[in-house]
Amino acid sequence: MALSTKTARRKILVLRYRFIGDTILTVPFLRNLRRSEPDAWIAWVIAPGSAEVVEGIPYVDELIYWDPVTAHADSRGTHRTWGDKWGFIRELRARRFDKVYLLKRSLSSAIIAFLSGARQRIGFDTEGRGLLLTKRVPYRHNRHEVENFLDVLRSDGVEVANDYLEAWLSPEEESFAAEFLSRQGIGEGESIIGIHPFAANQPRAWHEDDFIAVANALQAETGARILLFGGERDLELGEYCRERIVPAPIMAVGTNTLRRTMALLARCRLLICNDSGIMHLAAALNVPLVSIFGPQSPVRFGPWGRNCRVIYKAFPCSPCRQKFFQECAPSERGKPACLEAISIEEVLDAVAEFPRI
Repeated sequence: MALSTKTARRKILVLRYRFIGDTILTVPFLRNLRRSEPDAWIAWVIAPGSAEVVEGIPYVDELIYWDPVTAHADSRGTHRTWGDKWGFIRELRARRFDKVYLLKRSLSSAIIAFLSGARQRIGFDTEGRGLLLTKRVPYRHNRHEVENFLDVLRSDGVEVANDYLEAWLSPEEESFAAEFLSRQGIGEGESIIGIHPFAANQPRAWHEDDFIAVANALQAETGARILLFGGERDLELGEYCRERIVPAPIMAVGTNTLRRTMALLARCRLLICNDSGIMHLAAALNVPLVSIFGPQSPVRFGPWGRNCRVIYKAFPCSPCRQKFFQECAPSERGKPACLEAISIEEVLDAVAEFPRI
């Protein structure tokens, strides 16, 4: 009896889950994989909290959610117990994947790949997990994460045709952004500059007073309106910024879903931000941006795209382990020296490199 179309298709599993930025940076890998395997069934293991940013992606057939409890990212804890984890493994085994690409570098992800039963397991030779792989790929710390991911494909003989980021918005989300801005008195062609002065770990963020100074200078010089982005945890600091930016910014702090935030971000002529997930979203949406890096190097996790500028001061201790403030003394404003070394004028000069807002 002939096999069904779905059963006959080659089955490929991709393991890359956790943070929003990591998720966005995986898109070029998936696009090139689909180009080389147009008829394969491609499934992507992803964290539910970050899956929203790739809604509408045309390069995978299925998203499979892996959600253990972790201290390093938002988690719903779906796979909390050993029983939950083993149930997840059993489901993968039942799918009979032919090949697994491991873009995670952890030992635990290699164990998942091995237990999935896939005969081909291709990934980074890190954390002593090489014996669990059928093809080991060197991971280079002096190379951007997008390029490292694409190296996994190259090692498997797959031609890489391009490396740009992408994100997808629905007509409903675009309509939301237009209506939201219209209620704030912003017309269709009016210039908007996005500001994101926050970070998950606030010592990693450039000081909010400096963001305020940049916002005020740009409004005075260009006449553009400021749109302030942030999450629920940023409400108090967002109010501090709102009271000091003149004219008052449009507030998108703690009030919108991730998808709606993306739709608003797409309307910005420019984003000025810290090293954060929204930085990668802006790059994927092709929004010009200026990103300020402090403790972490932009070499691996900087914004990826032609319209991206990074301001970074490489100190002898850079990049650090971010154990604030065990490795360096805080400034009077509670920031590491690598961030305090970045001036307001440098940020404004970086903005000036773009066509007039």
